[in-house]
Amino acid sequence: MKTHVLRFAMAMAAMAAVSEAYAQQTYLDRLPSEILDIAPPPERVAGDPGDMRVVSGACESLPVAEARLRIVDVAAQEWAYFGFAVVDRTVPRGQFRTAGFGPANPAGQAGPRQRGRRGFGGPNPEEFARLVPSIAGFWAATPDGSWMLERQNDASNTPRAGTRWRDPWSAAFISWVMCEAGLGNKSEFQRSIAHRDYIDQAIRARDGQDSRAAYVAYDVGEAEVRPGDLLCSGSRPDYRSIAQRRREMGEGARTHCDIVVRVDEAAGRFLTIGGNVGGTVSLKFFPAVRARGEYLHPRDDVFAHLKLRGEPIEFEALDNSPTVRALGCAPGFRAPTQLASVRLPAPAAFC
Repeated sequence: MKTHVLRFAMAMAAMAAVSEAYAQQTYLDRLPSEILDIAPPPERVAGDPGDMRVVSGACESLPVAEARLRIVDVAAQEWAYFGFAVVDRTVPRGQFRTAGFGPANPAGQAGPRQRGRRGFGGPNPEEFARLVPSIAGFWAATPDGSWMLERQNDASNTPRAGTRWRDPWSAAFISWVMCEAGLGNKSEFQRSIAHRDYIDQAIRARDGQDSRAAYVAYDVGEAEVRPGDLLCSGSRPDYRSIAQRRREMGEGARTHCDIVVRVDEAAGRFLTIGGNVGGTVSLKFFPAVRARGEYLHPRDDVFAHLKLRGEPIEFEALDNSPTVRALGCAPGFRAPTQLASVRLPAPAAFC
C-alpha cells in the first residue's frame, strides 16, 4: 500500500508541473517512467516526416506471466496519448451515441453517420504532425519497419501528402504493444505488419505445433475472455471461425485485432483498444452474449479469440491501469466528456 501511495504521489507531482497545458489538451501525455516504465515509440525513430528512419527495433523479453497486465497498461497509455477516441459497436448500424473525441475530431463535432462513432476522417494537420513519430515508432517494432518508413517518406514528399499514414498501421500498433509488454521473442509473438501472421501463429499453437507461442487461438465462446487477450475479425475473406483461416494459413487476408482491456459483464460488452481504428488509437465497445454452455463472447464480427497463456488478471484491468488512475490527478485537467460512456471509476479514488 505504501508503494502504491508513493508511486501515485510521484505521478501527481510530475503532472502538476504541466497541469495548465493539460487543461488545453484533449489528450494525456505519457506517464513518467517511474510510474510506467515504457519507452515512448518516438524514441525508436529519428528524422522528420519525409526523412524518418528506424534507430531501434529492439524488444525486451519478460516471462509471459508478467505480460498480461503490461499489455493493458501499455495500450491504455497510447489510447490516452492519441486522444481518448471511443467507438461504440453496441448500437445498431447507422446510429451513434458516442462522441468521437481525439485527434481525428478534437472538437467532438458530429460528422458522417458511422457505426457507433462521430467524425473520424483522419487527424487535423497539427495533431497528425504530433502523432507521426509515434506511428513511425509502432512500425519500428516490426521486421519490415524500415521499408514501411521508406514508403511513408515517399508519400510525405509528394505534393498531395495528406493527414493519414500511407499504410494501415493496426498490426504495427499491436506488435509494438507486445514488444513493450515483454513478448520480444518472435517465437512468442510474431510481430508483423499484418495481423494474419500472429493469428496463424496462435492457430499453430492451438494445433500443438508451436508450444512457445504466447497466444492460442479459439473460436468465440470456447474460452473465457480476459484482459490481455485479442479479439480478431476478418473482412477479406469474411472469416467466421478459426477453421476457415486454418485452411488458408499463410495466404493473404485482411484482418484486424484489438486488445481486450476490460470485460464488462453487467453491461454486456467487452472494451478493447486497437490501432488505426478511425485513423487513431481507439477504445471500442463490443457487444457480448452468452449462449448455453459457452463463455461470454463477442456477439458479431469476431472470428478468433487469441488467448494469452498464463494466469488471468481482473476484469477491470483498464480501471486499475496507471493511466486511468492518473486521470484527474493533475490540477486543472478535465477528462474529455466521452469518457462518461466508458464508466471509469472516479479519479479521486486514486489521487
